[in-house]
Amino acid sequence: MTPEEFRAAAHTLVDWVADHRSRIPSLPVASQVKPGEIRDALPTHAPEQPEPLADVLADLDRIIVPGITQTQHPGFYGWFPSNAGLASLLGDIASGGVAGLGITWQSAPALTEVEQVVTEWLRELCGLAPEWKGAIQDTASTGTLVAMIAGRERASELSEHGAGLQAVAQPLVAYTSPQAHSSVPKAVLLAGFGSENLRFVDVDPVAYAMLPDALAAAMAADVAAGKRPAIVVAALGTTGTTAFDPVAEIVEIASEYGAWVHVDAAMAGSAMLLPECRHLFAGIDGADSIGWNPHKWMGTILDCSLLYVRDVDHLVRCMSTTPSYLRSAVDDDVVQYKDWGIPLGRRFRALKLWFQLRLDGVEAIRARLRRDLANAQWLADAVAAEPDWRVLAPVDLQTVCLRHEPPGLHGEALDRHTLAWADAINAGGKAFVSPSLLDGRWMVRVSIGAEATERADVQALWELLRATAASCR
Repeated sequence: MTPEEFRAAAHTLVDWVADHRSRIPSLPVASQVKPGEIRDALPTHAPEQPEPLADVLADLDRIIVPGITQTQHPGFYGWFPSNAGLASLLGDIASGGVAGLGITWQSAPALTEVEQVVTEWLRELCGLAPEWKGAIQDTASTGTLVAMIAGRERASELSEHGAGLQAVAQPLVAYTSPQAHSSVPKAVLLAGFGSENLRFVDVDPVAYAMLPDALAAAMAADVAAGKRPAIVVAALGTTGTTAFDPVAEIVEIASEYGAWVHVDAAMAGSAMLLPECRHLFAGIDGADSIGWNPHKWMGTILDCSLLYVRDVDHLVRCMSTTPSYLRSAVDDDVVQYKDWGIPLGRRFRALKLWFQLRLDGVEAIRARLRRDLANAQWLADAVAAEPDWRVLAPVDLQTVCLRHEPPGLHGEALDRHTLAWADAINAGGKAFVSPSLLDGRWMVRVSIGAEATERADVQALWELLRATAASCR
């Protein structure tokens, strides 16, 4: 494809994207396809000859779009906000257009230095201390794994440069909340701790936040058993209930053992942009690393996850390998992001943030976040005021955990009822919610934060929740 052919095709594709975004509210929120349906609709073999763009776009409409759960839909309340703002999409197109090879500073100086600038912009906007230095990872799962390795290597005195964990005298232990994201136990496994050396620390039965006394007791017991506390992963905005672990107290306890503290604020980190929400993040500057995802609530298109650390030198010692063919005369004077994470190559992800922040402006982003907070409080108040409905966890941000509890329904019968009405809502196509277990019983999470969701949409959801739950009795 020549540049001129690309110009014509790109204009057509951009028109398609704009039209698609305009018609999303008319589509079912959840994908309605059956397993294998997409695969069976595609040719068995790749085309030998070029096909017309019109045919490709026709299949995009006919085959691909029905196989997407529409996270940009105003009726999407599942999992977490997964916004893909159009200003950020322009940055993603520019990233592909300039085709920067992000392996070293020398391979694309702009890629490195724009990333330095935008991570510094967001550090300042979030009210974090100047000591923090950031890099863009693909997801918070990767950021958590990087932090897990950094904690492992601090506790083992950089054992990776010797005989590794096989030569460490004391087993290393990681600590987190049972409310933590599934990426935390996965990182424990991948970093070589072993599942037997992961401790799930008790949480407050109302707030679902980690109990500092329980953490202190667990660490003391491990030390008494000849083990070494290595890392604590604290959640600021847990996946299930958006609970906030008490980071200041966690940091104080972990410091007694020299343990690394990683803060997972993947979804909730966007709230740091709001000065009135900063109290929820009290103590965060005492941690060793922080991960949060602009590609969730803030609205940057996937994939764009921030990982901040205070001790960059330690991170580089953990992550750096420099083959001769990547050496350059400026190595001592520049940031080499290949030494800040797992992959060597990286896309020009910073352009997505650069475009979004410049074209949308921070105040518009803040206004949208405040809208979502107000809508969540409205829904929580409406649920609390309705007989037979209950809000199950504090509504600190934009997630409302709720359940319909008709008289006479308990235990497994209540679980069946909850899953039945949640599944009915998702199958209906007007809204999408995510059931989740809390204290061993099913409840429904309503995560408010899609870019298009307004108060009228939340009001319509509440009517749908009540009508559907009543019809499933």
